[in-house]
Amino acid sequence: MINDFKFLNTNKKQDRETVASFWFSTLVLCLVTLSSFSQVTSTIDSTSIRIGEQITYKIEVETDTTATVVFPEGQTFLPLEMIESYKIDTTKHDAKYNLIKKYGLTQFDSGAHVIPRQKIIIGNKPFFTDSLKVEVKNVAIDTTKQGLYDIKPIIQVEKSVGDWWKYLLLAIVLVALVAFLLYWFIWRKKPLTEEEEIALLPPYDRAKLALKKLDESGYLKNAEMKEYYSELTFIIRKYLDEKVYDRALESTTDELVNRLNLLKEGNQIELSKEDIRNIETILKRADLVKFAKSAPDIALAEIDRKTIDIEIDQVKEALPEPTEEEKLLDQQYKEEQEKKQKRKKVMLTVAIAVFLLFATLTGFIIKYGFSYVKDTIIGHESKELLEGNWVTSEYGYPPITITTPKVLKRMNASIPDEMKDKIKISMFGYGSLIEHLNVAVATTSLNTPQGQGQEDGQGENQIDLNQAVDASIEKWESSGAQNIILNKVKFTTPNGAEGLKTSGTGDFPTLIEGQTNEGKFTILSFTTQNILQQIILTWKSNDVYADQITERIINSLELKPKEEE
Repeated sequence: MINDFKFLNTNKKQDRETVASFWFSTLVLCLVTLSSFSQVTSTIDSTSIRIGEQITYKIEVETDTTATVVFPEGQTFLPLEMIESYKIDTTKHDAKYNLIKKYGLTQFDSGAHVIPRQKIIIGNKPFFTDSLKVEVKNVAIDTTKQGLYDIKPIIQVEKSVGDWWKYLLLAIVLVALVAFLLYWFIWRKKPLTEEEEIALLPPYDRAKLALKKLDESGYLKNAEMKEYYSELTFIIRKYLDEKVYDRALESTTDELVNRLNLLKEGNQIELSKEDIRNIETILKRADLVKFAKSAPDIALAEIDRKTIDIEIDQVKEALPEPTEEEKLLDQQYKEEQEKKQKRKKVMLTVAIAVFLLFATLTGFIIKYGFSYVKDTIIGHESKELLEGNWVTSEYGYPPITITTPKVLKRMNASIPDEMKDKIKISMFGYGSLIEHLNVAVATTSLNTPQGQGQEDGQGENQIDLNQAVDASIEKWESSGAQNIILNKVKFTTPNGAEGLKTSGTGDFPTLIEGQTNEGKFTILSFTTQNILQQIILTWKSNDVYADQITERIINSLELKPKEEE
């Protein structure tokens, strides 16, 4: 019995250890389970809508703080179209996070549609929502109350004026300002100063006016004999210098008197000896006043002034009348002087205009670069496209929304007869492979029986994008393209559509047979269900404006899905 008791106690001890181990393992398992707890639900705010109305599809995820949650993005709700993806709303309760992601969905085809299950990745584990049914109803139209009308005819729409008129107005203002400054400072007849008006008078009138100003100077009242006689003799010398002897101002008194006597003896001037003697007397008295500090009487100075006045009249009368030839020469001289002055103004105006033009061009070159200024002045086709009025439009179905410098025109795609029942191609383009810029948008639909893709397990991956790109490259090579180097990367449009981007360089054909130009290209390829969508761009390598054009086109790209029937 004792041994049996010991054995029983031993068994109970082992049982307790076994039970403790069991509960410990259970507790650990529960903790592990709690640490990775996740729950996913999905709802819609309405199960019945009219065509074009929006419903809100909500996915709610409850998970712990350590899990990473990835919600679906893009057009994964087909046949319904996602028109908006809202930000994730996050709330925290105890140790759990509640994440709510909302989507705005719509449909433009009536009938019963099913939103497929959506895949949510939490950590590394996928979760799926339930599929939801939506009824899309037609909008009833009462034709008895709402009249039906013919399609309105095409109307011409005025193009946007743009901002070019602002720059034109600024240029006109600047040119007008420069022209006004040139006129004001160069061509305008400025009002003459008193000195200039006196200089235009004949020598005789200037001499008479100078004597009058000498009377008003006040030299005699102040007994300033030196200044008085200096001015008086300068008046007679200046008159003689201009009308009789062109060195009268720089000659001494004796030299001037000798010259007057010689002119008289040579019958070149009919001046009496008494007149010459009077002039000599006054000039010598002036020399004594200026150099010997002589101080004649004021009355004598007044007499000398009257004598000079008389002698100026005598010299004028003694001078012979100018001949017709001399008058003609004088007129020609005046005309020549006027022409010379006009040529000087023209040369100055041209020099200023050239300088301003050169300075303006230099400033623009420093700011924008030589090539840009050259292309602006001479013109560049790609630059005009880049700076023109761009057009945003939808092409093909499902629609490809894209912004281009020009509207893409519908093009006829050549399809072999044996393939016409299997594929359908709609193509729109601008330019061609041999031009400086080529833009093409193509949508290819495969006429696959409904449900065949799902049965084959292919679904949306029926079309191989790499094979589609290789086919485009082969077509280029058959058209004369050479040395094509390409690179393929994944690409996502601004609205979340994923595809394949193929870009590279090559030598493309030109209008001259056998001659090629270096060019660049980009092919954007997308596929959904049985549809291939491609955007093809080619341009010249050395065209910086085309680089900017293609970049802007690519950034504007948006894709919309096709609704399932």
